[in-house]
Amino acid sequence: MLVNYTDIWTAFLQTLTMVGLSLLFSTLIGLPLGILLVVTRKGALLEQIPFFNVLSGIVNVFRSVPFIILLVAIIPLTRLIVGSSIGTQAAIVPLVFYAAPYIARLIESSLLEVDTGVLEAAEAMGATPLQTIFRFLLPEALSSLVLNLTIATIGLIGASAMAGAIGGGGLGDLAITYGYQRFDTTVMIITVGILVILVQGLQTTGNLLARKIRRH
Repeated sequence: MLVNYTDIWTAFLQTLTMVGLSLLFSTLIGLPLGILLVVTRKGALLEQIPFFNVLSGIVNVFRSVPFIILLVAIIPLTRLIVGSSIGTQAAIVPLVFYAAPYIARLIESSLLEVDTGVLEAAEAMGATPLQTIFRFLLPEALSSLVLNLTIATIGLIGASAMAGAIGGGGLGDLAITYGYQRFDTTVMIITVGILVILVQGLQTTGNLLARKIRRH
């Protein structure tokens, strides 16, 4: 075996760092974008069709770019933000650009599932648009939001592994450098096994949390 378990543990922590930070920043960007996509569409709470069309178009542009191409395309921006184009910190930048529009669409989908009767009740009680969003719309969609953010997190795990192709660190980098390029099958099996366990654990946790929210 060409690497020791300390290397694997370090790569695992790098993956958690990449996924955790990129999920945080992506959600901070994607949540307001998703809300805007819902409330500015035709017939919605704050109807602004030109704004909706522009925002929807921008989100679609970023979503249509494959992650591996996005990794390379924004290298100058990555260098500008973190001072380097390789390493764990550098990988977070393209991960955020990749995940934020994806999360925006997932949040949009969750919010559109909310029964229109809830919004009508909010309007009947004289709720302001902000009150309608934060006291009615988001709480009603919370279970679905949890499931969709779980899906987004799992997608980020896969993307973080892909970031290893350009030296992004983490389990993907370890699998490519040692498992593939140096033909170390043991490392490949271990890294894949860790990723499978991580994904299964996240999906199970997300399902349980969403079910608990629905019961309340």
